[in-house]
Amino acid sequence: MPSPSAAVTASLAPVFEPGFFSSGPVHVALAVGGIVAIVSAAVGVFTVIRGQSFAGHSLADIGTAGGSAAVWAGVSTIFGLVAFNVVAAGVMELIGIRRPRGRDLATGIVLGASLGLAALFLYEDTISSSTTGATVTVLFGSIFTLAPGTTTIVAVLGAVSIALLALLYRPLLLSSLSYDLAAARGIPVRLVGGGFLLALALAVSLSAVTIGAILSTALLIGPAAVAERLTRRPARAIAVAAAVGIGSVWIGTLIAYDSTVWLGGESLPVSFCIVGLVFVAYLASGLIARALPERRLERRPGARDALALPEVD
Repeated sequence: MPSPSAAVTASLAPVFEPGFFSSGPVHVALAVGGIVAIVSAAVGVFTVIRGQSFAGHSLADIGTAGGSAAVWAGVSTIFGLVAFNVVAAGVMELIGIRRPRGRDLATGIVLGASLGLAALFLYEDTISSSTTGATVTVLFGSIFTLAPGTTTIVAVLGAVSIALLALLYRPLLLSSLSYDLAAARGIPVRLVGGGFLLALALAVSLSAVTIGAILSTALLIGPAAVAERLTRRPARAIAVAAAVGIGSVWIGTLIAYDSTVWLGGESLPVSFCIVGLVFVAYLASGLIARALPERRLERRPGARDALALPEVD
């Protein structure tokens, strides 16, 4: 008679291909992906509230220049991503103004300059780099090839991003909902906005490490957009977005790993699997939102938004 553990292993065999739980690269992928999903969820919710999805997308593209510059210089791509995105976020805040149109113009200017640098560095990587597939890795990620030490770096940078959000939470929420009211209450809105852009730059950089610079916006905005459909309360939205992000990363990692067996040695790109799951979650959230009482109430004429302004002392 087989032992209980053997029976459990046999029952999981159709889902988890051999070696999944014992694989070192899988352990790193799950750890890094989980951390990045949580950070991206928290920052992504505020990105959606503030209407700065374009800034998040732009920082993802700017990260292409940083990642390719790091490959060209022979250092870890995460350092290039963080350096370029942090500097770009600072410049965007420095030359931007408080109105959305001004922010978009500042973002577009910085984005254009960064894409020019990205073209230069990608060209140099192509003709001089001895690292096979370096350009593809920067653009689309390769979570299975991350070094074990990456987990610590990601955890530290993620903690910095979350700490910034926690420190700025109340003034950030108020300034996101009403810039003029926040300014009238004495909140240093430019300083708060700059702090948020720094947290956003770190989150986008970490997301790029996971699924690539081009696709990193999906992990930042997708789960937050799902949460926005399901609830208007920020704390609850962060929890929902984190659950969607972690589920997408972990299940996507599993699908990519298992596909090696399904496809006879070939495998699906893990970035594609993760982004695909985020997209499916977004489509499903639209159906779920229709059945939620609080979202039906919001559709009534004169209904008040459930996301109330916080009290600021």
